[in-house]
Amino acid sequence: MSCIFFKTEAGNEPVRDWLKDSVPAEARRTIGTDIKTVQATWPIDRPLVDSLGHGLREVRSTHDKVEYRVIFVLDGSTMVLLHGFVKTAKKTRKADIDIALERKAIREKSR
Repeated sequence: MSCIFFKTEAGNEPVRDWLKDSVPAEARRTIGTDIKTVQATWPIDRPLVDSLGHGLREVRSTHDKVEYRVIFVLDGSTMVLLHGFVKTAKKTRKADIDIALERKAIREKSR
């Protein structure tokens, strides 16, 4: 499976920007490794993935006791990274799911 970052109409890549600007280097490596594991083992083994409904899934990563999440959608055999955040509550916040759904809709409209 391949993997791409969602791109806004302006050409920004919000997940890439979040990783570069807000996530420490060691945590970025952990998140990257987890995303690569999902790519390499999909759909046989999904220990790092939860379904959020509406076609959204999240890669769950933990580094230094901080919970990181990257929400993605599958587009054929491509994993599209829509939204990344630090998880601070037991349940994924509706605001984070809404951001991912909005980006998913933008991507679908632009195809």
